[in-house]
Amino acid sequence: MSSADQHGDAETPASGTAPLEPTETVVSEDTVVVRRSPRYLNFMVVGAVAGALLAFLLTVIFPQNDEFDPAQVFGFLLLGGVTVGIAISCIVAIVLDRIVGRSATTVVVDRLDANSTRALEAPDPGSDPQSSNENS
Repeated sequence: MSSADQHGDAETPASGTAPLEPTETVVSEDTVVVRRSPRYLNFMVVGAVAGALLAFLLTVIFPQNDEFDPAQVFGFLLLGGVTVGIAISCIVAIVLDRIVGRSATTVVVDRLDANSTRALEAPDPGSDPQSSNENS
């Protein structure tokens, strides 16, 4: 057995073809502006949780009302607290976006095209010339 056979790098006798070697070719080069921006959904979730916690604390801290059940008071405060929490967190995210958005960076990007050495070989006469793309 040769050393190439021991490492698994030799051609397989069944297929008779060399293994694929992927290559990358630069198709285009562009200049783009990259800037960071906050994730608004995360801010809204944090604001909603903060509003719910505030509603719970206000329900527990203040004395009970004779007219309303504590669950009703918590429900009313929950509606208002979550709404106000989301609104305040969105305002904070917008302000942060304006502050951080000023520090944009310009970078050069390359669009690569991945080819394989087998793709450069002549196709089999019995094969379909069009590639089968199941996502289209």
